[in-house]
Amino acid sequence: MTVQTTTHLNFRGQAREALDFYRSVFGGERTIVTYGDLGATQDAVQAERVIWGQVASDQGFRIMAYDVQPEKPWNPGENAFYVSVRGTSPEEVTAHWEKLRVGASVLQPLGASAWSPLYGMLTDRFGVTWVMDVMVS
Repeated sequence: MTVQTTTHLNFRGQAREALDFYRSVFGGERTIVTYGDLGATQDAVQAERVIWGQVASDQGFRIMAYDVQPEKPWNPGENAFYVSVRGTSPEEVTAHWEKLRVGASVLQPLGASAWSPLYGMLTDRFGVTWVMDVMVS
């Protein structure tokens, strides 16, 4: 079992551009999943935006990004990032989740999602938002 932490940046319509930029700086492979890919919106503009994106290089650089939904508040510099914790087993992720959950506000309960067998999001008692999931091979 292993756990990785990855900085997860939040944007409003600029996630693809940011990921392309970071890829030009650090190299690596870019992965993009749009809201439309998952059928998460009927709006044509939102359908093209990034619900999950990543740049990962063989040298160890990894960053994730997404475009915040239009109905959610977002301002540059506020809620500008999440800490993403990805594990290889549900037991490992759940154990970390249970400890972080003490005094936290759960934004998305830990459960199955369209991209992972286990996913959840919470803001801990210090105001840090954590995105936790099980890595899919």
